[in-house]
Amino acid sequence: MSKYYLNYLDELESEAIFVLREVWAQFQNPVILFSGGKDSIVVTHLARKAFYPAKIPFSLMHVDTGHNFPETIQFRDSLIKELGANLIVGSVQDSIDEGRVAEERGKGATRNALQITTLLDAIEANKVDCAIGGGRRDEEKARAKERFFSHRDDFGQWDPKNQRPELWNIFNGKHFEGEHFRAFPISNWTEMDVWNYIKRENIAIPSLYFAHEREVVWRNESWIPNSEFLKLEENEKIHTKKIRFRTLGDITITGGIESDADTLEKIALEVSAMRQTERGNRSDDKRSETAMEDRKRQGYF
Repeated sequence: MSKYYLNYLDELESEAIFVLREVWAQFQNPVILFSGGKDSIVVTHLARKAFYPAKIPFSLMHVDTGHNFPETIQFRDSLIKELGANLIVGSVQDSIDEGRVAEERGKGATRNALQITTLLDAIEANKVDCAIGGGRRDEEKARAKERFFSHRDDFGQWDPKNQRPELWNIFNGKHFEGEHFRAFPISNWTEMDVWNYIKRENIAIPSLYFAHEREVVWRNESWIPNSEFLKLEENEKIHTKKIRFRTLGDITITGGIESDADTLEKIALEVSAMRQTERGNRSDDKRSETAMEDRKRQGYF
């Protein structure tokens, strides 16, 4: 009798597809939280495989801060058109205009934390009972505490000490009215796994991940891209560097690294030698030791 083996990428793919199918089986109106970054793109690709030949049964939800990379928005719209999927957009600018949140001022001001209110409003308005994210445990210590099915109370808040056991991969998605869940199908993946999978599956990704020349400013120990939203401080100068981004967020807080990696093969080789997490160049995570956990407790991604 011949033996059947899965390589590690097939195992990770199988686990993620199982989680996605469990979400569809247990919830009434789940969505994929889509940022245009590589992780949410991989989750969307996995959803295509999980339900093929049918269309993806989930809507895609994007929280638009108004400070996105133009390349990210172009990629999002192109992918939505290709998939024929429904796109739900929550606008941080609308939240500001309606007085729901106040714009930050001063040096290092960002709309990152403002996304929390916009996200929770969009979840409530669309009666979403599960939001599927591309968070991974290797990204950041707060995300390492997440379960596959992560419970949120009726205020959208996360309590890491009050999560449900997931013995034998049995997931409990039961919740009261007003509560919801976040699901993380690729929790067990690493950054290297994501790149190897993108390479194997030939998944299209935004050009921002590849090395390219861009005007940047050195701030918070990383190269912040120059944009209409960036206010230069005294002694700050604009440089033209060949950089790429390991993670994508707001253009005002996402730092790039100097790199010559302009192919998937070169990116995988570069990542294999990295000793700093990909979120090490995100200004929003440098505000305090617990910056990410503090935001997640309030309802962040």
